[in-house]
Amino acid sequence: MDPAIDWGAFMGRFDTVLMGRRTFDLMRTQGDGGGGKGQQSIVFSRSLRQADFPDVMIARDEGGVALLAELRGQPGKDIWLVGGGVLFRSLLDAGLVDIVETALVPILLGEGLPMLPSPSRTVQLRYADQTRYPSGIVALTYDVVRNAK
Repeated sequence: MDPAIDWGAFMGRFDTVLMGRRTFDLMRTQGDGGGGKGQQSIVFSRSLRQADFPDVMIARDEGGVALLAELRGQPGKDIWLVGGGVLFRSLLDAGLVDIVETALVPILLGEGLPMLPSPSRTVQLRYADQTRYPSGIVALTYDVVRNAK
């Protein structure tokens, strides 16, 4: 973590946080249940029970497409999808992702999880912005290009 990253300002951009079950499990082990104060957290899972997690919404919508399409039609702030590669892929395929924000962290890993798991199509992105932090982290922002040929 870089202390120069203003997580309060970042999270203030969103009123809804979407995540898959594995991301939710990881956040819970770190003492975080998802979104912040005033944010709705939605966890996509076929195994979690709503009664066990009253502070979040458990969604069973396969791929999240119908729910996200409904959320996008409502007034409010932006929606943040954190983690959940399969969920990300399904929303990207449905044309429901507008911006991709990722970070390059100066640590070499010998293994990891793919950002976009197979099978997936090629998606063209257009560079929008970057922020460089003292730790060497580079946060990158891209717009999703629609109807790219």
